[in-house]
Amino acid sequence: MTSGAVVANPIDLSTPAGRRRARNELIWGDHGFLRVRFRNLHRISDEMYRANQPSPEHIGRYAKELGLKTIINLRGASPKGYYLLEKEACERNGIRLVDFQMFSRDAPPRESVLAAKELFERIAYPALMHCKSGADRAGVMSVLYMHFRKGQPIEQAVEQLSRKYLHIREGKTGVLDFFFETYLKEGQAKGLSFAEWVATDYDRAQVKARFLKTWK
Repeated sequence: MTSGAVVANPIDLSTPAGRRRARNELIWGDHGFLRVRFRNLHRISDEMYRANQPSPEHIGRYAKELGLKTIINLRGASPKGYYLLEKEACERNGIRLVDFQMFSRDAPPRESVLAAKELFERIAYPALMHCKSGADRAGVMSVLYMHFRKGQPIEQAVEQLSRKYLHIREGKTGVLDFFFETYLKEGQAKGLSFAEWVATDYDRAQVKARFLKTWK
């Protein structure tokens, strides 16, 4: 679920130069300047929020205003400044940071879907999950949350993948919609629950290949 990349010149937040580099990577390299005011923040249940990549300032605000106990980072661990600053801010504010990598332009791995079900049962709430924009990876995880944790049927939970949250299905990110639609057309027709279909019938490579044929 996380990245273990080795970095030749790692960022050291304990030095002024390292902290400046991290801030520059967050603001400019990761387009944080676009998220200063627009957070794509939504409360999707009494215990869960979704948003785009938070800055340290946002995390401090969320800790006070939302009482967050957990942040789920759907981008995975990274040596980049945005991640190091997020990790530091979570530690400073007493929030547990969970790295759980998902993908925006690929069908989700079977093990990730099933692991998400378990994750939602063990984390402390209130919680917030985010990717970079808060649209696609946050969208697919919100569908899984609403289904596994809140009991919504998939046909209702997929509303988490919509333009309201900046998700665009007319492109490669539409593979996420196609994944759930495949279950509704095939798995549900067999009388399988979503979890049963993912565990037994779901073929990730086949779903992606079929989607790409329709997309082209």
